[in-house]
Order: sequence, then structure tokens, then C-alpha cells
Amino acid sequence: MSPKQRQRLAFAAILMTGVAAATALVLYSFEQNLLYFYTPSQIARGEAPAARAVNVGGIVVAGSVRHEQSGGAPTVYFALTDNVKTVSLTYTGLLPDLFREGQGIVATGRVRADGVFHADRVLAKHDENYMPPEVAEMLERTGKPIGITPHGNL
Repeated sequence: MSPKQRQRLAFAAILMTGVAAATALVLYSFEQNLLYFYTPSQIARGEAPAARAVNVGGIVVAGSVRHEQSGGAPTVYFALTDNVKTVSLTYTGLLPDLFREGQGIVATGRVRADGVFHADRVLAKHDENYMPPEVAEMLERTGKPIGITPHGNL
């Protein structure tokens, strides 16, 4: 093999190693930034990873919302259900204006060691005819829909 061929082979090997490393980094970053959706039943069974941020969706249980003011930011304690199981949530900050009992929400956060879901973000439906598709599908699977589908009222 001539010196020029060796140089080309070395360059090709370095280039392929760089492309493989870049691909691995992109895939790793992509996996770390995925937010998986879990139902309250799955969280109650311990299926949600404690170390990762996940989404949980369901209906805010009537009579479960409790507000506390500690320090500066308000903390809200409430329960979320999928009509099969119920999970407790906490959220520190201002809730969306449309948040209320009996309404479908999606919360992003982590499950703590005590089994309580600590939400970093709470999203409420934007009008009376909408529910996040994941929540509507989950409620239909339980056989206890609440009368709202992703496409409007039943």
C-alpha cells in the first residue's frame, strides 16, 4: 500500500469514527429528552421511572385540591385519576387559569420516593370541547369516559 493510500484509509477511518460518535451522541441526547406518558394507574403500580421526567394525565379528583402558601410561591396538592387508580400530585407555582376539579390535565414532573408525583408544569385543556388525546384514550380504555373526547362532546 502506498503512503497516499494509507493516508486516505486513515482519513476514512477517522471520518467514520467521528460520524459514529456524533450519531451516538445525538441518539443519547434524543433518548434523554423524551417525555413518556403514564396514567395514574401505571404510576400507582410503580411503572414510571423515578429518575426521569414523565407526563401524567387524568382527571383532577373533585374535593382534592388544597392550596398552601409557603415562603413565596404557592403550593397546590391535588389528586389525579384515570377512573381506576388515583395518584397524589404537588405543584409549586401558579396554575393555569383553566385548572379546576373534574377537568382533564397533563402534568410533567417526577415521581418521588414516597410515591407522590411532583409536577414541574401543569397543562389544562384550552376550551370546553378539548381533552388531551392521551387522556381521552386512557379514559376510554378504562370503560368510564367522562363525556369528552379529543374531537368534542359525545
